[in-house]
Amino acid sequence: MSDEESTSRSNLSRRRRKNTPAGSKKRRDVWVTAEEEAALVARAERERVTVPNLLVSAALSEKSDSPTERRAIMAELMALHNLLARSSNNINQLARQANSTSEFPAEASEALKFIRSVAMRIDGTIEGLM
Repeated sequence: MSDEESTSRSNLSRRRRKNTPAGSKKRRDVWVTAEEEAALVARAERERVTVPNLLVSAALSEKSDSPTERRAIMAELMALHNLLARSSNNINQLARQANSTSEFPAEASEALKFIRSVAMRIDGTIEGLM
């Protein structure tokens, strides 16, 4: 096995981060509950890294959402859920009226416009998650 293959193989199986030339600069202590520790250890094992490596890579990742961003996303999704629940009730009422009178209610076009706007908000929220 050549030196290049050996280096490549050791990088793939390495659990720790590479050493920096100047060594470690700062130490951060993080206190977690027993449940959080178990979850961190399980995830680190799944990803085949150490817990500190997992924490640093997750914190410095550009693609991860902060807790504040996740709460805002959850609030938006809950608002959309409530809008859809109310809208589906209105659509059912309009459908009952249309079935009983054999006439398409004038309010139905406004309700459908509203449903389309909610669908566009859902699409926007989903795009924001990607």
